[in-house]
Amino acid sequence: MKFDERHLVQLAAAVQAGGVTEGAALLGLTQPAVSRTIAMLEKRLGEPLFFRSRRPLQPTPLGRALADHGQAMLTASRKASAIVEGFRQGSTGVVRVGGTPFFMDALISGMVASFQNASPDVRVEQSYGYLRELRAAINADRIDLAICPIDVLDEGSGMRFQEVLPGRNVVACRSTHPLLLKRKLKASELLDYPWIAPPSGSPLLADLRSLILSLGATEIKIRYSGGSLTSAINYMKASDALTILPHSVVFAYRNEKAITALPVNIPHPERALGLLRRVDQGRAPAIDAFAAHVRKSFDDLKHLIKRHEQAVVWSA
Repeated sequence: MKFDERHLVQLAAAVQAGGVTEGAALLGLTQPAVSRTIAMLEKRLGEPLFFRSRRPLQPTPLGRALADHGQAMLTASRKASAIVEGFRQGSTGVVRVGGTPFFMDALISGMVASFQNASPDVRVEQSYGYLRELRAAINADRIDLAICPIDVLDEGSGMRFQEVLPGRNVVACRSTHPLLLKRKLKASELLDYPWIAPPSGSPLLADLRSLILSLGATEIKIRYSGGSLTSAINYMKASDALTILPHSVVFAYRNEKAITALPVNIPHPERALGLLRRVDQGRAPAIDAFAAHVRKSFDDLKHLIKRHEQAVVWSA
């Protein structure tokens, strides 16, 4: 005998609610409609589904068995509805985000955590890369969103970029570095110390080379390279080595009071940190919600970062 799943769901609702009227209300149906369904089932089965003289309404063993199957369908339907509603609201789903390592480690990872505190059913998958790799990953549908520094996008790239923070690089060092004792620091004095090279492929590495050239040098004393942000900072804390970092990254470690920025302005290209996505990306509420959270987080930080910058960076 074949059953209409909707009829079993109505039976389950009546059993769950303890009455036909209450069960109908649970499903948003009318009481006569559910009564007709139960009467039709009993006629087809030739067996009663409820004990007529008992209140609240109690199912017969057959009624209970069929209601159990209907309850499973009702539960699945509710879960499906919740999934759809969660998708529409951006509170469920998966966000695949890639970004440049130093920014991801210093700033974005904390924003991911605060986003998931409010949306715990959204899973975030993070990966690392620089602009070329990130753009290729977006085009290959390996990630949905990139967070990276960009100077200019090629026309017709099929990408859209939303700036979240203006770019500014600084020379970073440990908070007890000898150069901080200088009354008037000269940029040329940076050449007296060893350097930590940013990762290969990082725009910071090109910025470091530009800085050295601007100081009239053709060589740089690289003492450490290839490390993560954490390893670079730990190395810096235990040595007099210098490195190039985005000011926002130095700001992120301000409370540890272990590293700081030297009070010297350095040349660097116009570049901004922002969100990179495909122009033709389909509707993805969870990704939109995450992107909005990142933008708001940076909006909240901008004035603090600017204040910190004005406190520690000036022309030398």
